[in-house]
Amino acid sequence: MHDEKPIDGDIIMIKKFKELKNKILSSPFGPLVAVLCNLFTAMAVYMLARLVFVAVNWDVFSSSPARWAEVVKGGLMFDASAVMYTLALYLVLVLLPLHWKETDGWQRFARWLWLTVSGITLTMNLMDCVYFRYTNRRTTSTVFSEFGNEDNLAGIIGTELVHHWYLVLLAAAVLWLMWKMYVTPRVRRERLRKGRYYVAMTLSLVAMAPLVVGGMRGGLAHAVRPITVSNANQYVDRPIDAAMVLNTPFSILRTLGKNVYEVPHFFANESELAAVYTPERHPAASEKRRHNVVILIVESYSKEFIGSMNRDLDGGRYRGFTPFVDSLAEHSLTFRYSYANGRKSIDAMPSTLSSIPMMVEPFFLTPASMNHLSGIARLLGGEGYQSAFFHGAQNGSMGFQAFARATGYQAYYGRDEYNADPAFHGDADYDGMWAIWDEPFLQFTEKRINTMRQPFVATVFTASSHHPFRVPEKYAGVFKDEDDQPIHKCVRYTDMALRRFFESASREPWYNNTLFVLVADHTNQLSRDEYLTDLGIYEVPIIFYTPDGSIEAACRDDVIAQQASILPTILGYLGYDKPYVAFGCDLLHDDPADTWAFSYNNGSYQLVKGDWFLQFDGSKTTGLYRFKSDRLLRHNLAGRGVDEQKSLERQLKALIQQYMSRMTGDRLVYGR
Repeated sequence: MHDEKPIDGDIIMIKKFKELKNKILSSPFGPLVAVLCNLFTAMAVYMLARLVFVAVNWDVFSSSPARWAEVVKGGLMFDASAVMYTLALYLVLVLLPLHWKETDGWQRFARWLWLTVSGITLTMNLMDCVYFRYTNRRTTSTVFSEFGNEDNLAGIIGTELVHHWYLVLLAAAVLWLMWKMYVTPRVRRERLRKGRYYVAMTLSLVAMAPLVVGGMRGGLAHAVRPITVSNANQYVDRPIDAAMVLNTPFSILRTLGKNVYEVPHFFANESELAAVYTPERHPAASEKRRHNVVILIVESYSKEFIGSMNRDLDGGRYRGFTPFVDSLAEHSLTFRYSYANGRKSIDAMPSTLSSIPMMVEPFFLTPASMNHLSGIARLLGGEGYQSAFFHGAQNGSMGFQAFARATGYQAYYGRDEYNADPAFHGDADYDGMWAIWDEPFLQFTEKRINTMRQPFVATVFTASSHHPFRVPEKYAGVFKDEDDQPIHKCVRYTDMALRRFFESASREPWYNNTLFVLVADHTNQLSRDEYLTDLGIYEVPIIFYTPDGSIEAACRDDVIAQQASILPTILGYLGYDKPYVAFGCDLLHDDPADTWAFSYNNGSYQLVKGDWFLQFDGSKTTGLYRFKSDRLLRHNLAGRGVDEQKSLERQLKALIQQYMSRMTGDRLVYGR
């Protein structure tokens, strides 16, 4: 008896609430209330996606300083911008002051539009939960160009859906909730033709206008410029953490059709700029060598995986996963501090082969890729070298074939050529996703190199140490998952494939007269704290090996190496004496104190030189670390009176201005 009254009271309260809700939604201002409710739901979904994004990538963000309130604050601003951009049409459809739109059919269409657009943006955010692990940045509009030549997208997406089924279920559950939570205005028909309705709808539009504009711009103040991707850095301490603040729809929308390269004016004229830094190199005459050159760009071969380059880990007990590369490094020139210039495979080719580091966006995907280009193949081609590029993926994949041709490679060997060779097994050796398995393709490469006239320059880009991290069936019982990182078995497989390649090559007459360069395209699947910093995510091996011992075997810790320094180092070794353009150093002949490395990380320009690691947001220094002694980058010395800060800033500004002006002015080849 005593329990019935509260229940009846609850029912009455619920009934009154529904009556009030229906009264509001059926009033002339009902559409405005409905829109605000649905916008709130959309914002909540964006924030939920952000929480999932952070949770999935917790190993990257867990060491971040406790500025979560700032992350949420900035995230709300970027979410509001994305919501207003993507749902602008929906807002107009619901708030348009026309009485004949208040029909069931019109409202159903508006509801489906809202749900479809919200579903697409939710999918973008959830997909980046996975893709971020390979790029360490939010996806931008260049993703459409990046995968434009791939014919296996359906297979890739299908595989990802299976591997990340929990995200698929989450997306379905959220979309169902959004459908249920959608608020539909119910303006009474007897009010539609009255002036009050038109006044209310017009006022609603007027009221929404500043919210829409302010949301898109990131504020309404006169001094506020429309926010861009780089604005996310003001809410975090590390550039990589900017990904928590951003959302993927915003990152894509704000980079669509944008001019990637804008020339800053840090220096007043060309002579002042060149006095600080110029990429034009004028090598002195020196002894010439006619050595062959073989460049191996190895997919996802992070320096973390190589035991000989991590002797300080686990008290000296760390062994890594690359026994062959370890043995090769013992007889090679290596570097304690060596870095990739980007985070994607398409960044590695321009950096390694043309000394063009990635800045802002992958060079392949910008209008500057149509500039006149040079590179190792064209420069050595002028010296009588034959050249060939090898990549086991479908011909045209990732734009590699186009770039190889544009930079002077005379021949290209891809999956088509492999399948046409009767000595191999064709598509039976295809991994089903990306390319021919590394072991057979490297053997194919070695066989084709044997037919080349000396001297030659040959480049091979491997593929098997790539997501979804599988090995050939016959090796499933040999190479297994280790340390909860599926890439480790692929690293061991590729290491074995490299061993077999070198064993085959060592029996050929050209072997002893060859310079081998081994470098990773980028890092991947990192787990050690030392490699999860803004600098650590770029650490890759760079190895120079000459069987004849013409390059001294040593591990240099006084030199800063980067992918962009590979081309000038090769040319310096060969005694190349003509001027050329390169955004890198000759690691054999330049003063070690003048060597440096560059990277671009979520809106932050990064420079490594000497003992210092500098981060610059385009207008001011945001980070300065003694990275050799502060490997985890815990002590930011920016603005604390460090004498070297000003000179590092000056060099980095000159590098940025030279890069941007040469990209926009088509001056990537000497003499243009």
